[in-house]
Amino acid sequence: MMIAFAFGSGVLLVGNLFRLRRPYKEKLMPYESGNPPVGEPRYRFSIKFYIIAMLFVIFDVEAVFLYPWAVVYDKIGLYALVEMMLFIAILAVGYIYAWKKEAFKWD
Repeated sequence: MMIAFAFGSGVLLVGNLFRLRRPYKEKLMPYESGNPPVGEPRYRFSIKFYIIAMLFVIFDVEAVFLYPWAVVYDKIGLYALVEMMLFIAILAVGYIYAWKKEAFKWD
């Protein structure tokens, strides 16, 4: 643990000592996808944005579970098929619930 801490601190110290420092106005500006920043930086996002983001993460995790399962499907048999169908059914129920609550409508 001490070696890891010393290595991390050493790398940061060496980088701080030897990096180039040429600050100028454009370099110190906030970056916003290559565009000049517009509007107030503390803009409040709608809660729907966060709901869509959470749904995306949930279905992304589903894909992460499906790939390794598909690779070893022939070795794990019928029990694994039933388990995966149950997993997908639970996610489908959640998807239908979000659809009924109009979580996917963007105003």
